[in-house]
Amino acid sequence: MKVYGDSRSGNCLKVKYVADYLAIAYEWHEIDIMQQESRTEAFLTLNPEGQVPVVDLGEGRVLSQSNAIIQFLAQGSSLLPADKFELACVNQWLFWEQYSHEPYIAVCRFVMEYQGESAAGRELWRVEKGESALDSMEQRLGSQTWLATQGMSVADVSLMAYTRVAHEGGFDLSNRPSIKRWIADCERELNIGVYDRYDGG
Repeated sequence: MKVYGDSRSGNCLKVKYVADYLAIAYEWHEIDIMQQESRTEAFLTLNPEGQVPVVDLGEGRVLSQSNAIIQFLAQGSSLLPADKFELACVNQWLFWEQYSHEPYIAVCRFVMEYQGESAAGRELWRVEKGESALDSMEQRLGSQTWLATQGMSVADVSLMAYTRVAHEGGFDLSNRPSIKRWIADCERELNIGVYDRYDGG
């Protein structure tokens, strides 16, 4: 399996976290999106949308979209429940992540980390939506250990990827103790450190 991704991207790191946790072998191919490496002819052959991550499974089988990829990788594992209702709960959070979380938390982080803007350079409406998403998570995690099921699932991995670096997008987690506890639980389960960054090695 070949994984094409930008190691600074939470969407790409989701794939790494799940593959490493499940001991799935892969080759990491670093794609620097700021250098337009996702817009080359070779990359667009893999994904005409020009987005990372992309997973090449061989024999013409290629997957894009981070949440679809991690669900595929997690089939038959503890990260993806077999029970239909629990699976629907996982999907509920995965869809919520892409609609109500990632467009705000991740985009604000992109503005600051990739484009070098200050917190003042963020769009106010995105900041408000991001704060609302974090408040929803804080409320949910105040009453249960994991987001969707009794154990860690791909829903937790997906939402953890950008939430753990939300401060890089100008969001303050200091007054959200349940999120901080959950991030620590995820990091411990996935064996990743607070300041770890995948270096492509």
